[in-house]
Amino acid sequence: MVDRTNLYRIAPFGAYVFFMILEDVLLKFGWEPSELRMLYAVKITVVAGMLWAMRSAYSELRWPGGAGLRIWFSALVAGIVVFIAWINLTADWMVMGEAVGFDPRENGEIDWFLVTVRIIGAALVVPVMEELFWRSFLMRWIEHSNFLAVNPAQIGIKALGISAVLFALAHSLWFAGLFAGMVYGLLYMRSKTLWLPILAHAVTNGILGVWIVATGNWGFW
Repeated sequence: MVDRTNLYRIAPFGAYVFFMILEDVLLKFGWEPSELRMLYAVKITVVAGMLWAMRSAYSELRWPGGAGLRIWFSALVAGIVVFIAWINLTADWMVMGEAVGFDPRENGEIDWFLVTVRIIGAALVVPVMEELFWRSFLMRWIEHSNFLAVNPAQIGIKALGISAVLFALAHSLWFAGLFAGMVYGLLYMRSKTLWLPILAHAVTNGILGVWIVATGNWGFW
């Protein structure tokens, strides 16, 4: 039986993955990507609802006291660096499979509602959901099954490496994902607060979303 403390961090991530699998299945059964564009809004709404319903269980999301501006600035810089890496680490050997992407255009016109939902989801919901799972739960759980008792500063290289590799395998741009997983993990270990990797992750995803819309590189979504 799964411990509730584990479940609270696994369930939102599991729901997100479920919708990703559902989309893949529907595409294989002949649905067009354009017919599934609203599925992202449903996915983000479900995940956000789960995070809100279970918010009292996330002790690691208590606001850190005494964190100086320098440490917050480091998270901003890290988020920008990961963004730059994400759009450049795209050589054939750095890509696994083929991403469907997300094209918010209808008859050549951008659907700004879909764009807004996508950016809000990617920048505000996904970072919280993923950092709760990948960093707060998985990294510490690899270190010790009683993960809540593990101080982030005590996480070892083994846990950092394994979690970063798994994070990489969850993305088609696996090499960029590996880099991001290492950066976010190190931020968590150094700062000892989950809000730093959440902020860095949010900056990466937010800038990436704006860049995608500005350049039309919909495959990065």
